[in-house]
Amino acid sequence: MNWKIFAAGKPALAYAKSGIEEYLKRLKRGSKVEIFYLKTGSSESVSCNLLERSKDTFRIALDERGQAWSTKDLVEKINSWEMDPSIKTISLLIGASDGHTRDLRSQANAVWALSPLTLQHELALVVLLEQIYRAYSIKRGEPYHR
Repeated sequence: MNWKIFAAGKPALAYAKSGIEEYLKRLKRGSKVEIFYLKTGSSESVSCNLLERSKDTFRIALDERGQAWSTKDLVEKINSWEMDPSIKTISLLIGASDGHTRDLRSQANAVWALSPLTLQHELALVVLLEQIYRAYSIKRGEPYHR
């Protein structure tokens, strides 16, 4: 499974940069994960750019208005997506500070809330990578997830 993460704005906080690097390193073993940083701007311009860059992929918008998935739910979804021959790449979309537009949410295949809290994009990226790593650890039967 190929994962592409599109995020508005590059991380500036040291803890976020460190966490992102750590989980990307760990994920090399289980899947291909790439991060693409987009120029920040208005919700409309960022959402338009996210839609354009994620064209022809399975889109998941990260948004506090989305569905809350447990780690078990995420593992089950990944298993399902891996069995679907029409899904080659999953794009995870992290928007601008004002969030995603209604148009982007409606064009996404899924809208996922990492938390009912609004998360700063750098923190959301670290949490997202950790959850993907956790899901693949469970799939491999490793003890990390405990």
